[in-house]
Amino acid sequence: MNDNDDFYLDFERPIVELDKKIEELAKQADADELDLGQELQRLETKAEKLRQKVYNNLTPWQRVQLSRHPQRPYSLDYIERMLTDFTELHGDRGVADDRAIVGGPARLDGEAIMVIGMQSGRNLEERQQRNFGMPHPEGYRKALRLMQMAAKFKRPLLSLIDTSAAFPGVEAEEHGQAEAIARNLFEMSHLPIPIVIAVIGQGGSGGAIAMAVGDRILMLENAYYSVIAPEACSTILFKTRDRKEEATEALKVTAEDMKENGLIDRIVPEPFGGAHRDWDEAAGSLKRYVAEALAELRSIPSDELVRQRVEKFCAMGRWQE
Repeated sequence: MNDNDDFYLDFERPIVELDKKIEELAKQADADELDLGQELQRLETKAEKLRQKVYNNLTPWQRVQLSRHPQRPYSLDYIERMLTDFTELHGDRGVADDRAIVGGPARLDGEAIMVIGMQSGRNLEERQQRNFGMPHPEGYRKALRLMQMAAKFKRPLLSLIDTSAAFPGVEAEEHGQAEAIARNLFEMSHLPIPIVIAVIGQGGSGGAIAMAVGDRILMLENAYYSVIAPEACSTILFKTRDRKEEATEALKVTAEDMKENGLIDRIVPEPFGGAHRDWDEAAGSLKRYVAEALAELRSIPSDELVRQRVEKFCAMGRWQE
């Protein structure tokens, strides 16, 4: 699948160690022709109970860790499994092609759509080429070009969100990073086509929202969506990164938090233990939810879509004393 097959998170260590013990015991039984069936069964039962205990009681910080798992599927992995006839288009027609953003026309169960997404890499070379999934202004302008193309040809838009942040470098600021993000927010608000957003991994601040204005907002079970990374929040509030778990709780970044606060519409279930456990199952689950969302939006007139979309986002962030 990728180069990180032996990677595991700190809270998964007891599970991994028990699985290795079972594997070693099974090899020993085969090599020495020993009857260790009962012991293996006991350990496998113990391992299953441990998996249920860990993955059914994930903390918000553990979900953030899962959203960043190096084996987790990225946008192109979902596109490959969900869509057909995908043709990637490049460049912003002004400055450059930002490989942190991918997109182009495709088909979902035969229906012509436009898909855009944020893309990181599996190894150091690819991560550097894709700027660790942090888009430059050129990337957001490429995404806007594809959005406008979708509107021109009346294709629904699917946007896959997975970035820690927009790139904060000096060059990006010189090229108008803030303007590019703001322009996308304005233009997406008024596109006369159905727009489905799916937060598939990290939903980092303005870098995410620049491609996340839509009619239906989906979020994978172990993704997160936040104005700031928990580590940065911990550093600002507590002057140390060591209280990141506490910061994560306070930020309310999980899919359940987002749904409860009316910031997303639906939570997409992941394979048990996270999307990295089974890419095909994860993609199949997301595809079903995207197809359902598009079916709901298909019959709504374009002017009504825009009106509802603007009202949806204007209603966010309100509260009463």
